[in-house]
Amino acid sequence: MRNYLTPIIVVVLALIYSSVAIIDEGSRGIMLRFGKVQRDADNKVVVYTPGLHFKIPFIDSIKVLDARIKTLDGQADRFVTVEKKDLLVDSYVKWRISDFGRFYTSTGGGDNTLASNLLRRKVNDRLRSEIGSRTIKDIVSGTRGELMAGAKKALNTGQDSTSELGIEVIDVRVKQINLPDEVSSSIYQRMRAERDAVAREHRSQGKEKAAFIQADVDRKVTLILANANKTAQELRGSGDATAAKVYTDAFASEPEFYAFVRSLKAYENSFSDSKNMMILKPDSDFFRFMQTPAK
Repeated sequence: MRNYLTPIIVVVLALIYSSVAIIDEGSRGIMLRFGKVQRDADNKVVVYTPGLHFKIPFIDSIKVLDARIKTLDGQADRFVTVEKKDLLVDSYVKWRISDFGRFYTSTGGGDNTLASNLLRRKVNDRLRSEIGSRTIKDIVSGTRGELMAGAKKALNTGQDSTSELGIEVIDVRVKQINLPDEVSSSIYQRMRAERDAVAREHRSQGKEKAAFIQADVDRKVTLILANANKTAQELRGSGDATAAKVYTDAFASEPEFYAFVRSLKAYENSFSDSKNMMILKPDSDFFRFMQTPAK
């Protein structure tokens, strides 16, 4: 009898084990019967919450799906702005499953890799539409927040939304915006040319102002020198007049002394060169002061 009980117990335990399904926290489960998603009376997919659940062994199976928020973070992709300029945009998406039955059927049995590829395609199409209607300036500095909000709204409620995949987009974020290398080089060269033009204009204006300042300084210097020379000439003339008056007054008070001084000056000028020769009478008035005074 014991030989029969052991296999029966094993079979019963196996049946009990196969009829029990445990769903962990952060996950949800859907029931599959012969590979087909089971629905309730309202034709809605029955979603099993975390906990212990029972199923028909070998007929039913529970597909466990991750209900947590996930991040889709790929490589930067190339987009075109309204100005027909290329941009390299690096973005990421926060998403989660909103309809577990639809997610299961649209992703080939809940394949997360396929779901990520389909979601990435929709996100890129939406970003392409959003970026294609804006300029580089708007994207970089002006309306990046509006771009991300518009992309999120369109992915959730738009015509080509992710609801057909059973996915809800929690957030769309643009991490980084870069220009392609060939565009960056051309823009750098254009910016450099513009800065050089501005620098040349500033230098030209500086030289023009310097010329005006130099001309004004030269004018002021010329005016100052002219006024100084005028003042000097006036002072010199006044001094000469004063000196002449002093000389005149002095010579008028002592005419004999004045005549003597003038004669000495004439003697000095006449005899400065040894080769000079004068033929004069001894009693000439020129030698008046050289004669012996009469007693």
